[in-house]
Amino acid sequence: MSWIKRLTEGLKKTSSRLTEGVTALVTHRRLDDDMLEELEELLITSDLGVTTAQLLVQKLKKNRYNQEITPEEVRTLFAQEIEALLSPYVKPLIPQGDHTPFVVLVLGVNGTGKTTTIGKLAKQWKDEGYKLSLVAGDTFRAAAIEQLEVWANRAGVPLEKTTSKDAAGLIYDALQRAKERGDDIVLIDTAGRLHNKDELMEELKKIRRVIQKIDPTAPHATLLVLDATTGQNALTQVKVFQEAVDVSGLIITKLDGTAKGGGLLAIAEKFKLPIHAIGVGEAIDDLHDFSAHDFAQGLLNIR
Repeated sequence: MSWIKRLTEGLKKTSSRLTEGVTALVTHRRLDDDMLEELEELLITSDLGVTTAQLLVQKLKKNRYNQEITPEEVRTLFAQEIEALLSPYVKPLIPQGDHTPFVVLVLGVNGTGKTTTIGKLAKQWKDEGYKLSLVAGDTFRAAAIEQLEVWANRAGVPLEKTTSKDAAGLIYDALQRAKERGDDIVLIDTAGRLHNKDELMEELKKIRRVIQKIDPTAPHATLLVLDATTGQNALTQVKVFQEAVDVSGLIITKLDGTAKGGGLLAIAEKFKLPIHAIGVGEAIDDLHDFSAHDFAQGLLNIR
């Protein structure tokens, strides 16, 4: 199955609700205020967020108010508007500038797929000819270090790790060695942390300060990995991580599962952060640049 088909399948939970809802509401009716209100409620309950739902409905009203309209026309117009809303935030992650190394700090709550995302990024960049290393900054879980080691071996890149719990110390030493080796990129894993645990967020701030002792301009990318199945809860995660360490961009994982894909629209509208890539599987090549067109088509079940 192609990755676009896996994306479409993953969005089926939301797309089925939208498709069935639009069909039930729109058949054999003119577009009036009652229908617009019902469509707005459908969009909100499909996890698109209040602001996005209102915007989509207003666009529909402007174009087709008091006219006969088909369910397919509604879905097509919504898909076009969703693509337009997301397009400004599409930004492939490309190591830029003359930083040596380009430091990437990867964050997220437990279970979002941080470690696998790092492995996939490492493989992509290694294949593109970059010299890079990984840092096992999740010193809380031995299993996390072992998991990252597996991914490092798959990607064919070195891994910096420690037996102590001092993540900041490990990261400091690893960056020094990376500079000495002339690495192009350093990818740093961090402990999966609940966004409501203050002491863990403070440790993230400490890690950032330590990185800046090596290079005041780093980290050059601070990536927050979000699980697409969490829906609107992801809004809180973005807010707290953004306040702690200034997130620079997002990677959305598990879009091949039962994703609540509408939540991505609410996140984009509220935080206006770049969406770099999406994960649509567990294989090392299952990380792809985000496409607003493919996402919108999948969300509205348009083929």
